[in-house]
Amino acid sequence: MNWKMTAASAAIALLGLAGTAMAEGNLNIYNWGDYTSPELIKKFEDKYKVKVTVTDYDSNDTALAKIRAGGHGFDIVVPSANYLPIWVKEGLLLEARPDQMSNFKNVDERWVNVPWDPGRHYSVPWQWGLSGIGINKKVYSGDINTSAIFLDPPKELVGKINVEPEMNDVLFATIKYLGGEWCTTDKALLKKVRDKLVEAKPKWLAMDYSVTEKLPSGDYAAVYYWNGAILRSRLKNPDIAFGYPKEGYPVFMDSVAILKDAKNPENAKLFMNFIMEPENAALISAFAKYANGIKGSEQFFPADMKGAPELNVPAQFEKAGEFLATCAPEVSELYARIWTDVNK
Repeated sequence: MNWKMTAASAAIALLGLAGTAMAEGNLNIYNWGDYTSPELIKKFEDKYKVKVTVTDYDSNDTALAKIRAGGHGFDIVVPSANYLPIWVKEGLLLEARPDQMSNFKNVDERWVNVPWDPGRHYSVPWQWGLSGIGINKKVYSGDINTSAIFLDPPKELVGKINVEPEMNDVLFATIKYLGGEWCTTDKALLKKVRDKLVEAKPKWLAMDYSVTEKLPSGDYAAVYYWNGAILRSRLKNPDIAFGYPKEGYPVFMDSVAILKDAKNPENAKLFMNFIMEPENAALISAFAKYANGIKGSEQFFPADMKGAPELNVPAQFEKAGEFLATCAPEVSELYARIWTDVNK
């Protein structure tokens, strides 16, 4: 965009003053579907007089392929932790130095020196959560803290299960269920993983992203899906319950990053600083129902998030959760072959 060098726009360049700067023009955000708070966007637009356009994607792979192809026109993207190092390595992100922004002091220390972006030179927290089990208790009343719900489903659930179409999350749960470790190259184990998923898939109804509509409505009786979406489902239908797979479940964090070829990088920096304000981070969480990584935001959460079982891991299941590491390329190729077989 064309900048007018007024005192206000000059202030934008000073990241320490980003919270009070005025702006103009546009901001194009590329984010996961059903994941961006309209209230947050309106608040940002009203404060900075910036027109925000949000475009959805359905997976990390979709987003990465789109940006690699070029000509996209986006300023901001929201990769998951295990993908962000790929974006950095391929030179797709601007080293925006959010660690030098005025609101960085609000980032919880737990999320500062993270393996995928040490010291946060490229990204700031958006939301974090995990993949677990959602069940309609009217259909099934047995143990739900297990990946057997979708890998060895009880007869009550056969043909009524939805599994998230995310390769890494599904493979992680299956590898753990069969006693392996993430990023394993054990060919004998991976054959068992492949065979288990191929055997289980005919017992599923779907692999899609419509959980917040179809789980509470009864179209699905069980899901392997993200905890925030299952919380949203329970708020629509109190018969929905959440389970933590005791064999192991993947934990994720999605982070906001600025693209190297962004057309509106200064507005993107404003947005990055804006979402590190606790009250604004709470708007993100209030919409999608995930934790966010910003200190003090919890005091602004709606009542339905406080004490929610989907967001508070019971002590006996804490050690079962594990962040998805970025596997070596040759490992990812092995996993992609398994996933191709599963999706045939």
